[in-house]
Amino acid sequence: MLVLLPPSEGKYAPRRGAPLDLDALRSPGLGPARRRVLDALVAVCRDDPDAAAAALDLGPTQRDLVSRNAGLATAPTARADRVYTGVLYDALDLASLDAGAKRRAGRRVAVVSALLGLVAPGDRIPAYRLSGQSVLPGLGPVAGVWREALGPAVRDALGTGLLVDLRSSAYAAFWRPEPDLAGRTATVRVLHEQDGRRSVVSHFNKATKGRIVRALLEHGADPRTPAALAGTVRDLGWTVEEHDQGARGTRLDVVVRAL
Repeated sequence: MLVLLPPSEGKYAPRRGAPLDLDALRSPGLGPARRRVLDALVAVCRDDPDAAAAALDLGPTQRDLVSRNAGLATAPTARADRVYTGVLYDALDLASLDAGAKRRAGRRVAVVSALLGLVAPGDRIPAYRLSGQSVLPGLGPVAGVWREALGPAVRDALGTGLLVDLRSSAYAAFWRPEPDLAGRTATVRVLHEQDGRRSVVSHFNKATKGRIVRALLEHGADPRTPAALAGTVRDLGWTVEEHDQGARGTRLDVVVRAL
């Protein structure tokens, strides 16, 4: 099983640690694409801060993030599971897992990153600001770079297991599973039900996804099909509705009524 997560917009900025080593990251085949994106981001933030702020959709009070990006090549790094913060990652709380669950997380969890493509929890990364919808001068849409490069890396990390795709729409655009993966791909949507009405609420969506991944890692289950995943998540206490398989996999709706 491989669980694809979106990154967080907010990040913990390490104060000390070795600088970024692209060759040490998981999925070394992404090295050339990582270098292209990193160099383009650093260059615009260093040489044209106004253009960088516009490209990154930063307001006047966020200009420090431009300076941070300009120094990414030498900035301190920490484990990705410490750098990524926010609702999903707080609910997942990888640091508090027992040893066995942490080992499973290292093999079964990956973050789709606008800067680095595919990131393992133990990869050492700096705090950066770059979104999945960013367009960088001299590079173009970062999604286009990853659309060409990400597929082989995901397939290699996945092997013969089940792909559990929890990415948000911006990061889902980086790569979509090809038809031959449809039978072993599950996407998960979280619906908040209140007074008989259902809607997607960002906070519920992120928190519930984090809790589900944590529960799967703690349980140790390794479902091989979307139906088996749905059954496991039900056994772990959630209400799950399974839809018919589509061209890009099977959607599972997790219905929650309280956070």
